[in-house]
Formats: sequence, C-alpha cells, structure tokens
Amino acid sequence: MPTAYLGLGSNVGDPSTNLARAVELLRSRSLTVEAVSSGYSTQPVGEILDQPDFLNAVVAVDTDLGPEELLDLVKSIEVEMGRETGLPRHSPRIIDIDLLLLGGTEYESERLSLPHREVSTRRFVLVPLLEIAPDLTLPDGSPVADLLAALEDDPDQAVTPAGPLPLS
Repeated sequence: MPTAYLGLGSNVGDPSTNLARAVELLRSRSLTVEAVSSGYSTQPVGEILDQPDFLNAVVAVDTDLGPEELLDLVKSIEVEMGRETGLPRHSPRIIDIDLLLLGGTEYESERLSLPHREVSTRRFVLVPLLEIAPDLTLPDGSPVADLLAALEDDPDQAVTPAGPLPLS
C-alpha cells in the first residue's frame, strides 16, 4: 500500500485545532494515518501576504486510493471543515490539504501534479516532511534533505517549530 504525504495548513480560527481535526477526519475515512509532524508557524507566501501566519504540518497516510480519488477525499474534508471556495488563490483559510506525494507516483492532470509542483521549493513543506520521513526521496531520486539544504539561506521562508498538534 503506497504512502501518501499530505501538507496541512491553517490560519483562520484556531489553526492547531483545525489541523488536529483534519487529521481526525483523515482517520475517519479510508486512510491509515502513519505519522503526523509537529506544527510549524510560517509567514504567508504567494499572492496575498497581508494575513495571519499559517500553522503547517505534514501527515503520512497509507492508502489504496489513486491520485484523483485521494484528491477528491481531501477536498471533501476541506469542504466539511468549512473552507470557502471561489476566493482568490492564497487567501486565508480554515484548512488547506495538499497532496504532496503518493509513493513513487508521477502524475499530471488539470487538477493535480505529483509530486506537488512546489514540494521542492517550500520550507514549510520540507521541514515537517523530513521530521516524519528523514530519508525520503522524490520519485526522481532527489533526497528531500538535499532540497531543504538548498533553501536554508532563504530568509523569506522562516519556519518556526510550534510543537505537537493536539491529537486525541
């Protein structure tokens, strides 16, 4: 059964509780949660920078679902948690769940790219990913640790440890 890595982010309401709820909803579906990283506080990136900092984490899940089915599942959890749709890209959000990796799968559709297009360029993804999978490589063989090392000097991508999520 392949392992999928999901990136979680929140900056609306109580982000720590939001991430913990997302993990519980993943568990309640057809996914086996194998690992959950600590939370990491990060500044917003992208098109809208004037908003609260994000709390980010990464979750490893085992699943038999294919890429599109897994994307449908995580998007349904976002909707269930109250994520608003139709807002500008990178808006504040109660929850964001990104499908980062699905085993060694390389996949491209209108809705989804695997690995995620920005997995190798975002410290807020790489730091928690390495916490739970220190020897992980991308499907092309690139060690995730090397990708993070290449970003270490980027002051615009500060990642501050925020401790474990309040999981039940």
